[in-house]
Amino acid sequence: MGANDLLHNPILPPGTPGDLVDFDEIDRYAASVDAFVAGAIPDDRFTAIRLQQGCYGQRQPGVHMVRVKAPGGRLNADQLQAIAEVVDTYSVNEHPHAHITTRESIQIHSVPLADTPAAMRRLAEAKLTTREACANTVRNMSACSMAGVCPKEHTDVTAHLDAAVSHFLRNPLNQQMPRKFKISFSGCESDCAQGLLHDLAVIATRKDGAPGFRLLAGGGLGHKPREAIVVDPFVPEHELLPAMEAVITLHEKHSDRTKRAKSRIKFLVERFGAEGFVARYQEEFAKSRAAHAVAPVPLHAWRTPTVGVAPGPGAPRAPAHQRQPGLLAVPIAVPLAHLKVPQALGLAALMRRHGIAEIRTTQDQNLVLRSVPHDQVAAIVADVEALGLGLPQPGDNVVACPGTSTCRLGITASQEIAARLANIAGDLRVRVSGCHNGCAQPETGDIGIYGEGRRMHDRLVPHYQLYLGGDGMGGGRLARKGPSVPVARIEAALSRIGQTYRQQGEADERFFAWVHRQPDDFFTTLLADLVAVAPEELNDVLRDVDGAADFKVQQLGGGECAGASQVFIGAAFFAAAHERRYRDAFAAQRRDADTRGCAVAQLRLIGQGLHDLLNPTPTFRVRKLMNDLVELAEALAGKAPDELAGPFAEFARVLASDEPPADGPAFYAAIDRWVIATADFCVARDPQLDLTGALPLPVAPAPIRFMPCEHAVAH
Repeated sequence: MGANDLLHNPILPPGTPGDLVDFDEIDRYAASVDAFVAGAIPDDRFTAIRLQQGCYGQRQPGVHMVRVKAPGGRLNADQLQAIAEVVDTYSVNEHPHAHITTRESIQIHSVPLADTPAAMRRLAEAKLTTREACANTVRNMSACSMAGVCPKEHTDVTAHLDAAVSHFLRNPLNQQMPRKFKISFSGCESDCAQGLLHDLAVIATRKDGAPGFRLLAGGGLGHKPREAIVVDPFVPEHELLPAMEAVITLHEKHSDRTKRAKSRIKFLVERFGAEGFVARYQEEFAKSRAAHAVAPVPLHAWRTPTVGVAPGPGAPRAPAHQRQPGLLAVPIAVPLAHLKVPQALGLAALMRRHGIAEIRTTQDQNLVLRSVPHDQVAAIVADVEALGLGLPQPGDNVVACPGTSTCRLGITASQEIAARLANIAGDLRVRVSGCHNGCAQPETGDIGIYGEGRRMHDRLVPHYQLYLGGDGMGGGRLARKGPSVPVARIEAALSRIGQTYRQQGEADERFFAWVHRQPDDFFTTLLADLVAVAPEELNDVLRDVDGAADFKVQQLGGGECAGASQVFIGAAFFAAAHERRYRDAFAAQRRDADTRGCAVAQLRLIGQGLHDLLNPTPTFRVRKLMNDLVELAEALAGKAPDELAGPFAEFARVLASDEPPADGPAFYAAIDRWVIATADFCVARDPQLDLTGALPLPVAPAPIRFMPCEHAVAH
């Protein structure tokens, strides 16, 4: 690597927002499938491979869910058709459909493993990717369903979302993080994308007239719900990507890699405290801002918002006027989020027939047709109704995860109970999850419930834990936790809550406000008779709504949403690749001290990983961490091959000096050659180790090498 090689832009990866697919990557995945079937890859390692490609195990053996990313929920007619064809061709579900998620992705269930590569190729032909839709990565980025057309927005955040998607997809920084990472974008302070519940939220705003963004971080649902904190009240538009990267870097560096239940970024906020977290963010932001300084940043159109009512978290509840005169956004209700093949194909044909470029999935599991001319609305609604769909109706605002229909973590039949809850509590937002992980976002609904099992009179009884008065938008808060009610009585509980609200609520009082002004024991008292089960009533509550037999929680080995067990040497190489990119950026700016600092971090990461590979310990927690390169060099001497230990010691000696290397480009090129040699050594010991995207350029991806499971090295 010569001096001129350092002058390119090392920060922004290749690719554009419209070109997110990689057919070679799918070919490598197909080879991994074949090798796994042949017994050449152990199960835990293959799980990591397929999760990275968006392929998730189901509770039914032999079939998988393929999750399709739709950044900002956007789909065109060709993509909708491709999704329908994949469902029709490869899903062996008795009633095949595409499932719309609260993350605005599309899930295709019951695809045999052998068919998943072909399904991914068909999706890729339509510019759709499944890459990083699962695993410990940045997941599908969501946005307001009205982004780009809402009269209240400061700017169309779709453009900023596109830049972030392109930047973080396959980015070494976020390939092997401690846990998954979820991001939302909102175009104004109303925050219809519900930043409160996200790992990172980007909210357009202004400060003294200047355009920029407010950043929230550390939100999350599931285990220990937590509201996001304001990590930066104002980030100028041109500094958005480095600010986002700073938050993600905090997660990658500091979140717990050993306790999976505590590895989301919300626990990092808990560990450091809000002030400590923000202080560390500011340190990382200073570094990332400097590293990105040479990267060109396009600025986008900003406008003066119109005063009005925010559309809300999901699709508008009726055709809504866009800020573009004469055009409307037309919502489509999708019962239980199940879009059937004829419906998807019919919508694609409708879009072509009426010249509609875009349809969006939404956080309430519905769809929105965009930029519909006023004079075509009636005809389009009629066409939608002919497909068995229609506009949202009062009482149908019910969201549900798949639950026990497909999910390995599902405890209760959330889909089946959700189908019975329309109009039960009036026109309230109801969110139903089959377990405490909360994929249906129960803590953000007017009424949210999640499935659990509770022992009563020595028998296991299916229950739903109640949450009340949630609102993930600006000015909102997570719901209050209510009592847990037997499944057999949950409809009666919701009906009573809705009726009490209608009777006691003040004129025009929101359900949210009514709930939060009640005393702590109000709902416990209100539902006490439904919660209590006398011994003689036990037989009436022993079954779930879909159960022909008494309820039990199936032990399926756990779900995969937490990602597979990590190979820590692999995580070290990817983290080091991020430091290398910053090193090269600082070298291009002639920032010698920062360049050396990144080189030290790069060597420390890989050196520590190599040390752990050669000196395995029972758990990652008890390994000896060595921050000093000289100490690491001494530890590697006599254990690592001389051709690796020797150069490492020399690098450590040079970097320990306060003076920059005599020939910086040559020195850093030598480090990169050492990284490649170390990677070859590690892969020779562990042939399933996939470092694609983690090694210095120009290096062509090495062919995948496989060996029988009993010879693989586990870490």
